[in-house]
Amino acid sequence: MASIRQRGERWQARVTRRGFPPETKSFRTRHEAEAWARSIEVEVDKGTYQNRTLAERTTLADVVRRYLEEVNPLKKSAKDDAIRLTALLKSRLAKHALANLTPAVVGAYRDERLRSVSAATVIRDLAVLSSILNHARREWGLPIENVVRLIRKPRQSQGRDRLLSDDEETALLHAVAPVGRRSPWMQPLIVVALETAMRRGELLSLRWENVNLDKRTALLPDTKNGTRRIVPLSSKAINTLRSMPRSLDGRVFPISAVAVHQRFTLACNRAGITGLRFHDLRHAATTRLAEKLTNLAELSAVTGHKSLQMLKRYYHPSAEALATKLG
Repeated sequence: MASIRQRGERWQARVTRRGFPPETKSFRTRHEAEAWARSIEVEVDKGTYQNRTLAERTTLADVVRRYLEEVNPLKKSAKDDAIRLTALLKSRLAKHALANLTPAVVGAYRDERLRSVSAATVIRDLAVLSSILNHARREWGLPIENVVRLIRKPRQSQGRDRLLSDDEETALLHAVAPVGRRSPWMQPLIVVALETAMRRGELLSLRWENVNLDKRTALLPDTKNGTRRIVPLSSKAINTLRSMPRSLDGRVFPISAVAVHQRFTLACNRAGITGLRFHDLRHAATTRLAEKLTNLAELSAVTGHKSLQMLKRYYHPSAEALATKLG
C-alpha cells in the first residue's frame, strides 16, 4: 500500500507491495505524490511494474559511454559508429535521464538533426540509438522502452542512380593511367571494381593469398554482411590482376581508403567528370553484370546483396535497353 508524508517542503510517497522492492519518490505537492503512488499500484496490479529508480538516475550519456567501451569495438561498423556516438554524447538528448526519453524528446532530436544533415544520416543516427536502447534493455536490465520505434522516421531520398558511361570510363581510366608520379594501383583498382562490383572496402582488404587466378575466383573471408563470399573474376579482371605488381604486405591494392577518395576525385576533375563517386562504380558494375547474369540468385551471389530490395537499388537498367529486349 502507499503512504504519503510531508518532509520539509516536499511530499514523499512510498509504495510497498509484497514481492516488490519499495518505491519512494518526493514531489512538490501532495496531489502529485498521490497520483504517482496510484500509478505505481496500478502497474503492480496489471503486472507491468518496473522499478524506474535506475532509469531515473542513469542518463543516456552514461549508457552511450558504456556502449562505446563494451559493445561498439566488437562491431564491424565500429569506426563509423564511434564517430556517430561521440557526436550523440555532445547533444542535448544525451543529458536526459533514460526515464525521461519520450517520443517527443527523441522527435525533437530528430528534427534538430534534420536541420543540419541529410535524412539518410538521421536515419542511421536513429538506428544506432535504437540499437543502444535495445542492448541496454535486454543485456543490462535497464527498465526502459525503445522509444525510437514510436517516432516517425524521415523519408529517405531515392537511391543514387549515377552510372558511368562508356566515354566517361575511357576518360577516367586515362586520367588514372600510372604515368609520372601517379599511383600504380588506381587504374587496376577501378577496372577490377567495374568487373566484380566489389565494395571499396572489400577491394582494399583483398589479399593475394585469397586470389586464385587459375580458378578465376577471389575469396572475401569477411564482408560487410558478416559472411564470406567467393567472387568470380572475368577475363578482364584476371588479365588486370596478372599485370599488377605485388606488394610485400600481401595486399592486392596497398592503398588507403582516404588516398583512394582523394585520387579518385582528382582523376574525375582531370577527366572532366562531375557527380561521380567511387561507390557509383558498384552501381555500374551491378547493372552490367545483370545483362550477363539474368538469374537474380546468381547476380546477388556475385554482388553480395542479401535482398532483392537492396539489389534493385544498385541495378539501374536504361529504358532504351529494356525496350530493345521487349522487341
